[in-house]
Amino acid sequence: MKLDDFTIGTIGSHSALQILKGAHDEGFKTLVICERGQSEPYRSFRVANKIIEVGKYSELVDMQDKLVKDNVILIPHASFFKAFDLKCLESSPVSYFGNRHILSWEISRIKQRAWLKKAGLTLPKIYKSPDCIDGPVIIKFFGAGGGKGFFLANTPADFVRKIANYSDKRYVIQQYVIGTPLYISYFYSPLNDELEVMSFDKRYETNVDSIGRISAKDQLELNIESSYSVMGNMPVVVRESMLPEIFRMGRRVIDVSKKLVPGGLIGPFCLETIVTPDLELCVFEISARIVAGSNPYINGSPYTDLRYNEPMSTGRRIAREIKTAIKTNQLDKVLIDGHTS
Repeated sequence: MKLDDFTIGTIGSHSALQILKGAHDEGFKTLVICERGQSEPYRSFRVANKIIEVGKYSELVDMQDKLVKDNVILIPHASFFKAFDLKCLESSPVSYFGNRHILSWEISRIKQRAWLKKAGLTLPKIYKSPDCIDGPVIIKFFGAGGGKGFFLANTPADFVRKIANYSDKRYVIQQYVIGTPLYISYFYSPLNDELEVMSFDKRYETNVDSIGRISAKDQLELNIESSYSVMGNMPVVVRESMLPEIFRMGRRVIDVSKKLVPGGLIGPFCLETIVTPDLELCVFEISARIVAGSNPYINGSPYTDLRYNEPMSTGRRIAREIKTAIKTNQLDKVLIDGHTS
């Protein structure tokens, strides 16, 4: 099969611009599926050969036969969870980059904690009951919501007062680790068994990252509650002495993933960490796909520049993996349970 036989497609949100540009730069035809009224960025930036507008993303379920016929390879990102439920993602006949069966381990905070624990990573404490809260905690709701709704509590009574404002009761109560947030974007290739560190970033969250502009006195008077909704991402370059441990962490996650599901984790993933004052990395979450924190690096990061000496975003790295798999007849290694004609 040839490159021209395939189209790289994704949903118009999250990291689609980067994915589409990367696929275009690698010579693929590109497709973006947008909700009605949301397509202007993709027209303006000229990254898609074809734009399809739908009333809502859930209509993609009815488009699957057409996508299969056109040999579309979908590149997943967090917005896919708005279009498909987990069962549909796992059973869809549409070609899907990566291993869709690892998603159940990402979506469940309980299962992903077991995954990270098996990998020997340092994790924050989890409280089984609000009554056990004995210090700062962060309450995290399930799903890829970009931090929306997360809140802090310090006592059982504080938790009860704040949780009353939420209808979603699927959450974990996690120790709030003091330190600097660091998001590590990796890429694992099953074609050559190599792990790459692609980039680092930190999130800019509203309103927690702007509260520091308000004096403590005014914060108390205004009774401002912290919010962790992500509105953007900022690039980070880490101390070089931290890199060996960062590579070891990523490799252990990959090794364990192969024991969890056949084929294991494929392509991009992110470890979401807190760096303590002792420069220890405490891992609080994993995203088993491309993350929006890679978006500052559409033209590549310092780390991809070292390895490739050409612009290499995570989106383009995905496209190159698919391209290599096509040329070497190894698509089955990067499209787990995907359909190819």
